[in-house]
Order: sequence, then C-alpha cells, then structure tokens
Amino acid sequence: MKRVIGILAAGVLTFGTVYGFAASLNLNTDTLGAAQSVVAACQSGTLTATYTVTYSAAEPGYRVGTVTVDGLEAGCYSKDYKITLADSGDSSLGEATGTTPASGTSFSATFSPAVGAAAVESVAVVISG
Repeated sequence: MKRVIGILAAGVLTFGTVYGFAASLNLNTDTLGAAQSVVAACQSGTLTATYTVTYSAAEPGYRVGTVTVDGLEAGCYSKDYKITLADSGDSSLGEATGTTPASGTSFSATFSPAVGAAAVESVAVVISG
C-alpha cells in the first residue's frame, strides 16, 4: 500500500511539474509543429514566433524562409539572438543569428537557404547578452 501511494505521489509531482512547464511555453509556431521556449532574463513577457511558408518550384515544395518574433521588451533590445528550426528528432535544420533591434516589439530573421517546411517540427528562440 505504501508503495502504491509513493508511486501515485511521484506521478502527481511529475505531472504537476511538467504541466507547470508546459503552461509557461508561450512561444508559438505557425501550425507546422511544436515550440520550445527559453526564459529570457532580459524580459518578463513571452515571445511569439511565426514563420512565413512559400512554395518553391525549384525544390519543389514549401519552404520556411523568414521567422518573425513578437513580444520583445526593452530589456532585450540590442542583444544577440539565435533562432533554430528543428526536426522531430530536435536536430537543427537551419539557424539564423543576429542582434535584436534597439526599439520596437518585433524582429524578423531570414533563413538562407530556406528550410523545407515539411521537416520543421519546432522553433527555438534564444536571446542572450
């Protein structure tokens, strides 16, 4: 009986922790997959990432070429960023780096070459500095 109660308590604790983390993931993607979120010490709000999908006759197929990040706060102005598009195995399909703007609430990053949209399962945004 004690063993069953211990297992149930561990399950509740684990679920509560995972649910709490999942509830804090407010970085969104544009219907192709899941999201990852990194808590940026430079701001209290959450970021939203959307990406543009365009058709490429040369490939052929749909490609992700631009990711736009919204919700930027003043504490994260002029800091380095890295945006990673990843597949289902969390392997990087492409990265874009740069510096966040000195003002405004959004910025865009261009992926060159563009990434095959069918393979994109997650978007990760890291702001550091």
